[in-house]
Amino acid sequence: MLNVPQVTYESGRADMLFNSPQFIFLFFPVVFIGYFVISTFVSRIGSRVWLVGCSLFFYSMWNTKYIPLILFSIFLNYIVGRLLIQRPRKFLLVIGIISNLSLLGYYKYLDFIIQNVNQMFAFHIPLLNLALPLAISFYTFQQISYLVDCYRGKVDNYSLVNYLLFITFFPHLIAGPIVHHRVMMPQFQSVSNVKINYHNIALGFFCFSIGLFKKVILADRLSLTVADGLGNLSTLSFFDAWTVILSYTFQLYFDFSGYSDMAIGLALFFNIKLPINFNSPYKASDFQDMVSRWHITLTRFLYEYVYVPMIRYLSQKARRGFRINWSTSVKTSFNVMLLMLLSGIWHGAGWNFMIWGLLMGGGIIVHRLWSKLGVKLPIILGWGITFCYINIILVFFRTESLEQAATFLEALLGLNGFILPQQLQEPLNTLTEFGIRFESTPLQNKYKALGYVVLSLIIVLGFKNTAEKMEKFKPSYPMLIFVVLILFYSILHLTQVSEFLYFNF
Repeated sequence: MLNVPQVTYESGRADMLFNSPQFIFLFFPVVFIGYFVISTFVSRIGSRVWLVGCSLFFYSMWNTKYIPLILFSIFLNYIVGRLLIQRPRKFLLVIGIISNLSLLGYYKYLDFIIQNVNQMFAFHIPLLNLALPLAISFYTFQQISYLVDCYRGKVDNYSLVNYLLFITFFPHLIAGPIVHHRVMMPQFQSVSNVKINYHNIALGFFCFSIGLFKKVILADRLSLTVADGLGNLSTLSFFDAWTVILSYTFQLYFDFSGYSDMAIGLALFFNIKLPINFNSPYKASDFQDMVSRWHITLTRFLYEYVYVPMIRYLSQKARRGFRINWSTSVKTSFNVMLLMLLSGIWHGAGWNFMIWGLLMGGGIIVHRLWSKLGVKLPIILGWGITFCYINIILVFFRTESLEQAATFLEALLGLNGFILPQQLQEPLNTLTEFGIRFESTPLQNKYKALGYVVLSLIIVLGFKNTAEKMEKFKPSYPMLIFVVLILFYSILHLTQVSEFLYFNF
C-alpha cells in the first residue's frame, strides 16, 4: 500500500493566534484604535493601508519568508485581473488560473506526487520536503474566483489597496471563511465603515467570545482524548474507539466553527461582515443537508466555480456532437463525485483525503437515490444514520495513513472486542453474557471524555448556532454579563495556546 508524505504548514510563533493573550490584549487593540484614529484624522485610504500593513505583520509572525510569496501572488492576480477587465481573453484567464494552481500544487502536492511515483516505478527522486505556506489554499481560491469574475465582466476596477485588503484582511486570512470580492470590496469602499459602530462592536464582542469558548474550552479539551486514542490506536476497543471518533467529530466542529466565529466577530469591529461558514451541520437529518451546512463558503466556491462551469462545458460538448449515453442521474452522480473528490484533494495531499472526498460524494448520491424512492425516514432515524456516517468517514480525514484508518475502522466496528472499564464491572456484570469484557482501557480520563462528548452533543443539538443568535442579537445587561463570563472563563484557560486544525489545509 502506498505511503503518503504528510504535508505540514510552515509553523512559526504562536503570538498571533486569535486565542493568544498577545493577540487579544496587544495586537488587536492597537490595530483597532489605529484604524479609526487614522480614518478620522488622516484619511480613509490611510486606514485601509494601515489594515493591510497590520495584516501582513500578522501573517509574517508565522514565517517572514512567505511574505514575498503572498505578495507575488496578489500582484500577479491583480495585474491579470486588470487586463481581463479591459479585454477579457480566455487564454489570459487560463494563464491566471494555471499560475494559481501551480503555486498551490508545488507546495501542497509535489512531494505527494514524487513519493507515489517513486513507489510505483521504483524511482529514487528525492523529496523536496516542502512546508505548506499558511493560508495558501484559502487565498488561492479567492483569487481564482476574482479572475473568473473579471473575465465574466462582473468586477469593477478596484484599487490595489482594496485588492490587497481583500486578500490579506487578517480575520479571514489564515483559515477563512473563503470570502468573495462581491461581498468584501464594496464594504472596504463604504464611507460609513470607517466610523465607529457600537452595535457592531457589541455584536463582534459577542461572536468572538463564543468562538473563543468553543476553541479553548471545548475543542482543546476534546483534542486530548483524540490524541490519547490515536496514540493507542492498536489497542482501542469498540467503546473507546467511538469515544475517540466522537471527540474528534466535535473537536473539528468547535475548532473550525470557533475560528469562523472569532473571524466574523473581529471583522465586525471594523464594520466588515464576513459570510457565515457553519449552520448547525450536526442537526441535519440527511447527508446532503449536512454537507450544505458545513464549510459553506468552500461549498459555494466549488459549486459556482467548478460544478456549474463543468455542467456548462459538458452541455456544450453534447450540442457539438460529443455525447455519452448516460442517464441524467448518472451524469449528476458523476459530477457530484468529482466535486467531492476535489474537495478532498483541496483539504490535503493524501489518499486518505481522496477517499474521504469520495465517501462524501457517495453519501450525497445515496441520499438522492433514496429520495427518489419517495420513502421518508423518521427524522430521528435519518439524523442517526447521517451522524454515524459522518463519524465513520471522518476516520479517513483524521488518520495519517490508510493503515491507521483500517485499524481505527476495525475498532469502530467491534472487531477488536467490546471492553468496558473495570470500574463498571459490578453494576453491569450481566453484560458479560453478551461477550463484553471489563478491563482497564488505554484512554485516560475516560469519564471526563465522555462528559465532554455528551456536553458537545447537547450544545450542537439543543442550542441555536452563532448565526441564528446574531440575527436576534440585542445589547443588554444580561447579554453583557453572559459574554463577559464566557470570555473571562476562556481567557483563564489560555495557559497553553493551541493552533487551529484548519491551519493544516
